[in-house]
Amino acid sequence: MAAADRADSALEFFLADPGTAALDLTTAVARCSEALGLQKSVVYLADIQQRQLVPLTDVAQDLPIDDSLAGWTYRTQSLRVEEYETGGLTAWLPLVDGAERLGVLAVHVTSLDASSLRRARALAGLLAMMITSRRTYKDSFVRRTRTGRMSLSSEMLRAFLPPRTIGTEHVVSTAVLEPAYDIGGDAFDHSLGESVLHTSIFDAMGHDLASGMTTAVSLAACRNARRTGADLQELMECVDDVLGRWLPDQFCTAVLAQLDLVGGLLRWGNCGHPAPLLIRDERIVPGALEREADPPLGLPSLLVSRPRRVHEIALEPGDRVLMYTDGITEARTKDGGLLGLERFADSLIRATASGELAPETLRRLIHSVLDTQSARLRDDATILMFEWRPARR
Repeated sequence: MAAADRADSALEFFLADPGTAALDLTTAVARCSEALGLQKSVVYLADIQQRQLVPLTDVAQDLPIDDSLAGWTYRTQSLRVEEYETGGLTAWLPLVDGAERLGVLAVHVTSLDASSLRRARALAGLLAMMITSRRTYKDSFVRRTRTGRMSLSSEMLRAFLPPRTIGTEHVVSTAVLEPAYDIGGDAFDHSLGESVLHTSIFDAMGHDLASGMTTAVSLAACRNARRTGADLQELMECVDDVLGRWLPDQFCTAVLAQLDLVGGLLRWGNCGHPAPLLIRDERIVPGALEREADPPLGLPSLLVSRPRRVHEIALEPGDRVLMYTDGITEARTKDGGLLGLERFADSLIRATASGELAPETLRRLIHSVLDTQSARLRDDATILMFEWRPARR
């Protein structure tokens, strides 16, 4: 039997073994690598702020995402091969589940040919699915990827958040949220239907547990209405009703949107929130998504009697839409001034002009904001961006 056939057979037995599901990930990686005829493999996961790649073993060190070959693989989602003078190679492969960047896989081999590379990629794909399925109930993953103590409000909100990035070959939606360990009332949500992308961003008043509860309830009410077939106007009104009934003294601003993935029609409602930005051909389209905002969620009965309004605009292929909370524009620059919308937009345009992946654009952008702060952020800072790339007809 050829080596490749033996590896395929060994992997088949490994996956079919009922005991495999009970293995801890480090043991599963070692046994799966052995089954595939690979010398050694190490999983590195991105920390919660996407600054370090943290190994799931105590015999390897953290690696900086911005200054390492492993980090290059994470940033670009591309293979990188490292050769050692003492002999042997390390192939760095991205760990990606759907569109979500999880980390990287280091595969150590004596030599790399088409067959071993195919098996290494198969291992990376398998491990990405295993990580995603286990990290929701394995605290070891959470502990590994945290470098600080998380507040109760942050713990609650992060339990509700979806993956940072979702998408298909025709659309991608990605988000970042800071301060990672001390969120007050910010949150984002995105979901894919058969032909629709749903996105939303929330910002509750205050910066305490009550703020987090307001946002969590709003997010849950939004999902509940969406999953029962409510249209966009009904969805916003459902959130109003829930907040008015259970948290009558609380409110939050929000933008909720739906993108038709076939025709590119964007429908959105603005509930007292900063207007989203439309980026086309590496330029901000002035005022494209600016409309008179409705009251924040939870307040319409007190401020205005008209129904929630839904706005529409036709996107063009390649358009990017950016949602953000005012914690971004109110961040301080090195000279002590406010970042402001103009500087924020300029930073975003320069980031998108490089042609990098959308998740990497936001990662670098939020770090540039954080790294210019002489003190902590004055407020939560959240960014969600989606890009429409329809199939050619």
